[in-house]
Amino acid sequence: PQRVISKTAAAGFSSYGNQIGLATGMVREVYHPGYVAKRLETGFVVGAAPAANVVRSAPEAGDVVLLIGGETGRDGCGGATGSSKAHTENSLGTCGAEVQKGNPLTERKIQRLFRNSEVTRLIKRCNDFGAGGVAVAIGELSPGLDIDLDAVPKKYFGLSATELAISESQERMAVVTTAADAEKMIAYCAQENLTATRVATVTDRAAMRMFYNGMLVVDLPRKFLDSNGVRQHTDAVIKEGAVKFFATLPKEVEQHVKKNDFASAAKAMLAQHNVCSQKGLGETFDSTIGAGSVLMPFGGKYQLTPANCMAATLPTLGLTDTTTVCAYGFDPVLSSESPYTGAQYAVLLSVIKTVAAGVPLSSVRLTLQEFFERMNSDPERWGKPAGALLGALDAQLKLGLGAIGGKDSMSGSFEKIDVPPTLISFALGVTKSGVVIDNVLKDVGTPLFRLRLKRDKYSNPDYEYATELLKLLYGEIARGRVKFATVVEEGGVLSAVVKSALGNRLGFAFDEKTDLKDLLTPALGDIVVALSSPDDFIGYDPEYIGAVTGDSEFTYGGQTLSQEDAVEAFTGTFESVYRTVAPAEGKAETVSYTGGQTAFVTRKKRKVKVLIPVFPGTNCEYDTAKRFMLAGAEPVVCVIANRNADELNESLSNVAAQMKNCQILMFPGGFSGGDEPDGSGKFIATAFRCGKVADAIDNLLYKRDGLVLGICNGFQALVKLGLLPSGKICDLTENSPTLTFNNISRHVSTIANVRVASNLSPWFAAVQTGDIYKVAVSHGEGKFIVDEPQLKALIANGQIATQYVDDKGQATMQSPFNPNGSVCAIEGITSRDGRILGKMGHSERIGEHLMKNVPGDADMHIFESGVKYFK
Repeated sequence: PQRVISKTAAAGFSSYGNQIGLATGMVREVYHPGYVAKRLETGFVVGAAPAANVVRSAPEAGDVVLLIGGETGRDGCGGATGSSKAHTENSLGTCGAEVQKGNPLTERKIQRLFRNSEVTRLIKRCNDFGAGGVAVAIGELSPGLDIDLDAVPKKYFGLSATELAISESQERMAVVTTAADAEKMIAYCAQENLTATRVATVTDRAAMRMFYNGMLVVDLPRKFLDSNGVRQHTDAVIKEGAVKFFATLPKEVEQHVKKNDFASAAKAMLAQHNVCSQKGLGETFDSTIGAGSVLMPFGGKYQLTPANCMAATLPTLGLTDTTTVCAYGFDPVLSSESPYTGAQYAVLLSVIKTVAAGVPLSSVRLTLQEFFERMNSDPERWGKPAGALLGALDAQLKLGLGAIGGKDSMSGSFEKIDVPPTLISFALGVTKSGVVIDNVLKDVGTPLFRLRLKRDKYSNPDYEYATELLKLLYGEIARGRVKFATVVEEGGVLSAVVKSALGNRLGFAFDEKTDLKDLLTPALGDIVVALSSPDDFIGYDPEYIGAVTGDSEFTYGGQTLSQEDAVEAFTGTFESVYRTVAPAEGKAETVSYTGGQTAFVTRKKRKVKVLIPVFPGTNCEYDTAKRFMLAGAEPVVCVIANRNADELNESLSNVAAQMKNCQILMFPGGFSGGDEPDGSGKFIATAFRCGKVADAIDNLLYKRDGLVLGICNGFQALVKLGLLPSGKICDLTENSPTLTFNNISRHVSTIANVRVASNLSPWFAAVQTGDIYKVAVSHGEGKFIVDEPQLKALIANGQIATQYVDDKGQATMQSPFNPNGSVCAIEGITSRDGRILGKMGHSERIGEHLMKNVPGDADMHIFESGVKYFK
């Protein structure tokens, strides 16, 4: 069933992305009958590196190739070719072994390694292991190579030479260094708990040779490899006709438009699969990791307005306002009707959405991804990708924007079901975070205007007109004269405006002079903007479409659509598939403790050091270190190596030694040990029960007046250590408090309202009991459980530090305000003296111009308070 395919795939790649620390600012499924068997799953990521760290040089004879990261197994043998085959009912049994087994913990280590400038400057060339495995990843690095297959690290014995050469096992990198630098690179890898192995040597032989068991098994001349193989030719017949898309409505909507039934037509359109809310899916993905999310995936006080794009600052340890903005363009119905026209609008739509967020057109670059049915040597089938590529090329040339790279697949057939012609355009632009605007309506009385694209009788867009309009739009945004913009897609102007209003539960009065059908037609690329004066866009014929109201209703020609009906239509379609709320049990008391701090430092410190242990799976260490640096402390990051028992013992000894010179111990978030075995945080807790480390923690807290902080995975570790709530590392009993799976049975990434419930802890010295903050949460196991006697003790002692609250500021068990179902809405607790604080919400994910489409103060001043405690 399609829902099984979709939910299983989403669970898989959200889990991987969340574990490696990948911020996912937009997730959308695209629906069409052709995707019922071959689900569409596509996207891209943005990478950035300081220019000074990038070395571009040619390998020379004598250089070595190191394989860094994971080991090689049979998983992925034939994966690249298998993914391009047409699938049948028997494919699951025959192709299952071709799927690679991911190892996100190793991928995260590689990310850390490559953020080290000393490492990247040693690298002459680098390839990841994708399609083709060793043969391609290493074979592409230099014209002459001798590859030792015996040296390739293996998951198990018994792999043949062919399997070693073509396996696509993941989380492996091939890097070229000089022979003199190889040992340095291996040492740097060891520091990051990674294995690096010499597997090949660069030669001047102009051939790729492979050796196995001391024997030459492959000898391919570079001249042959560079020939690109056999040239192939085929015929393509491109069939194009009149495009009716821009005047067509779904049947469910059309019947109501004919009756001029505004409310019914609007509800029917808001419920369409490619229009309705997909919040339950999007919240499965971590959207705030990296503390750089300028826009949240869902905006407004009620987080119901889906963003048109993803915007995030570059991941640096220092302050930066340089922001990348990304958007996609594609409509499967238009592309089915005309692959050529569909590709034109895919490119144009992605560009318009990016510029409408505050990006200069000149900075935009594209990447194109294609997904088509199996060709079967049919000229008309070949005509679909040919037509789409010509349409995309036409758009690029006329916009003056080039595409970089891309991805293609001709495997979109299952039995007799073909995917629609699919060419998706992704646009990427660069701007400043302060310039970025969102698509959430905020102020009552705001007038909105529609800026139409020009199209000829064949529906081809007027690119010159569009280009000049986009240049003007960016200029007005950069000058602060346009603070709201949204872009029309399927669902028309009406859906775009209603979705923008739902985030803050505002209403909108549509101008009765506008035509209802015109409001609902899919005018792809039209822009709706808030203008104080239409003269701002003189020459582009801005059309007044109505104004924002505060009565929470949508009106048109005397007809009314209530806010409740609009929300139900918009959110109800996928609620049974991707839930957004979960059943709630119990009651939550709003706690207020004002007894004041009980922990005081006896000796002031001029320099405050913070120890941050990094376990396999930790992924919030950079964000956390940055906040402490900005607060005036010096972070000391210790990577815990566990490739063998000796390395683990050495790492823990180092932690214990470093703790003697630090005043704060900080456990950052992540997925320590992949949250295995048996639950989150257990790996950290098990390691830190080691006698020398446990003694160092006790010494830090009670002999040197130190502080301890744990966020998310760190909070889980503190609870499993017994440090919370007892204040001491201790054995747990069946009645000990714990953290377990969210009520909604999935990962939740959102913004929660968090109320300060106690002023007991030094960590809350800069805030008051009762203050409320918007806090990023992202976890799968955040439900705090405690029995009634211990709960009463926590309340009486002031140890309940923070609680989840509703929009009225009251503690609640209700989802989604309480995102995990924690007892008494507990978000964080402290030890009895307040020195140790554990909380689920990521208070480190803050910064100027971040999460700007969700109102509220995000800074709880936790890090500054912790550092000032010692000053």
